Amino acid sequence: MSARAPDAPAQARGRLFLVPAPLDFGCAQQAPLTDVLPQGTLQQAAQLTHWISENAKSCRAYLKRIDACTPLAVPLQQQQISELPRHVHKKGDHAQGHSTSSSAPAWDARSLLAPLLAGHDMGLVSEAGMPAVADPGSSVVRAAHDLGAPVVPLVGPVSLLLALAASGLNGQSFAFQGYLPQDASARAQRIRSLFAHSQSSGQAQLVIETPYRNPTLWQALLQTLPAQARLAVASGLTLAQAHIASHSVQTWQRQGWTPDKNTPTVFAFGV
Repeated sequence: MSARAPDAPAQARGRLFLVPAPLDFGCAQQAPLTDVLPQGTLQQAAQLTHWISENAKSCRAYLKRIDACTPLAVPLQQQQISELPRHVHKKGDHAQGHSTSSSAPAWDARSLLAPLLAGHDMGLVSEAGMPAVADPGSSVVRAAHDLGAPVVPLVGPVSLLLALAASGLNGQSFAFQGYLPQDASARAQRIRSLFAHSQSSGQAQLVIETPYRNPTLWQALLQTLPAQARLAVASGLTLAQAHIASHSVQTWQRQGWTPDKNTPTVFAFGV
């Protein structure tokens, strides 16, 4: 009897690269990529040909900017770009890897990772900053781990950490709270609750808003937080016209400053 042939080795998994994007999405001016992203990140991104994106159009625009610095491995027209489902954008994708809405069908992020199983490296990218941090993508990262594929975060700007570092607030204990309620009463109640937690724990609180609602959130913070509270703002991070400042609410009220409604902004407050 002939000896049994050894089993064929399993197909090697590709790697999932978390590719940070510049923070100038939607801004009137753009920062040179080489000013905000290291060469190693640009070179690795240029080698990828399969992508999972928050938005395919903005992904192509980003790849065009990369190509101007480091030539892409294949032409832009040949890049394979998939989009995250719309419900992931709106509801987030942290709960069970699919929409938290009971009316929406369950979604398995592994459906986007077929190229990994075929041995292709893939890139996960959002419109600005680090994917899966204050942006969708965590379900894709979890699915890659579950499939046994290496996950590789690349170096680049993360707006939340840049804002926190520049805020003067507690960098040893902080929480990102995402978007606050749009209803004025619920928003004020949430702000009071978060500040009360900051008073008892020292924890810094970070929030964001859709840029056109920046002035509304700013006024709510000024009207709801006590005069002695520390309130920091980081607007247009990494851009030449960035505005970063941290004062007491009382000082902000005297200055009469209002954030731009066209520029991405991170707000932070605490004691």
